[in-house]
Amino acid sequence: MASSNGYFSNHSQPRGVSTAITPGSGSQTTTVTAPMGIGRGKLVPALASVARRSGRLSLSLSTEKLPADKSSAISSAAPTGDKTPHPLRSTWVFWFHHRPPGNKVTNYEEGIRRIAQFGSIESFWSIWTHMQIPSRLTPTTDYLLFHSGVKRPVWEDPLNITGGKWIIRLRKGFADRMWEDLVIAVIGDQFDDEVCGCVLSVRTGEDIMSVWTRDGNDQRAIDGIKATIIKVLNLPANTIMEYKSNNDSLHDRGNFRHHPSHHNHNQPDRT
Repeated sequence: MASSNGYFSNHSQPRGVSTAITPGSGSQTTTVTAPMGIGRGKLVPALASVARRSGRLSLSLSTEKLPADKSSAISSAAPTGDKTPHPLRSTWVFWFHHRPPGNKVTNYEEGIRRIAQFGSIESFWSIWTHMQIPSRLTPTTDYLLFHSGVKRPVWEDPLNITGGKWIIRLRKGFADRMWEDLVIAVIGDQFDDEVCGCVLSVRTGEDIMSVWTRDGNDQRAIDGIKATIIKVLNLPANTIMEYKSNNDSLHDRGNFRHHPSHHNHNQPDRT
């Protein structure tokens, strides 16, 4: 029997080790237990090693090195005590959206609120330490992180319209660590220029993370992004994720999965 401590929801489980029947599918899947310290310090040491003790930033480098093929702009953080800002290669923006359960929203974009923009390690942490962790957010709430070139974090934005997203569905209790690891990987250039943002969607029965890609027609890039997601989140290689193009989302108005406990069928879900 699969462990109840697996971090995937029933709709996004890896297969092949210990088995359980996925409801309605007849196929065998497995759950996995969350490893300690998922992803931290392995790929983005300069960010992962920033301490937040007493509200002060420590910019000492980890002893671990970035992969040779990833020349991140943040990999040369200065020793503790250096107050010089350490710029990220790109500027990013946090956004927020909340819909009280049961309320109908006819225009998702109108409900999006901009939190803050940042372009350095220091400004990122100054924002991040004041944001509620996912486990303290109420359904139905979204955190959105997008490149500053994306004017509005929606499918229709010119930088998003031809792209798509990888979707990872998590059981409750694992989003705090995994969302932080994903955000650090995105702003730390682990995806190069192929990713324009990522989204966390807190729902009643599960939490959903999505990584938005720039080009939904570049299969090699799409597969590479999936591999990077697996790497930075320390997931099993056979983890099952779902990919959906933004064009398809526009055509079906976002009903990625019809389920009464997660969606109001009269409105789109933007996860």
